[in-house]
Amino acid sequence: MYVNETKIKVRYVETDQMGIVHHSNYYPWFEVGRTEFFEQTGLPYAEIEQQGVLFPLIKSSCTYKEGAKYQDELTIKTWIQELSGAKGTFQYEVVRDRDGKIIAEGKTVHAFVNKAFRPINLKKVNPILWGRLQSLSMRDD
Repeated sequence: MYVNETKIKVRYVETDQMGIVHHSNYYPWFEVGRTEFFEQTGLPYAEIEQQGVLFPLIKSSCTYKEGAKYQDELTIKTWIQELSGAKGTFQYEVVRDRDGKIIAEGKTVHAFVNKAFRPINLKKVNPILWGRLQSLSMRDD
């Protein structure tokens, strides 16, 4: 299973009055991690969309374990947790670099649709893309 690691540094604008990152900022970080996941595996979103496949978000969740603070250096770990012909689930861990602590865990579920936003079976519509995603989601153990 491929796990992408994306480094970010907490900006002041992402913190709240308590001096910790506002909870709403984790979802854009997940998107950054997912985008980098695709870029680093040679599957940029733009190319996938040019092939007529879109991945709209249909469900998301985040568990906050400890707050990040201004200028904390973080790693967003991203991998495919589950894959079917109709949808894909991405898992995320937000790790604080200085102590290796997982400070948040998240999940996003994305449907596979065409440009008209009609559901598709990715296995049938784009077997090459399906195979690439499947190979990235396979466990190494």
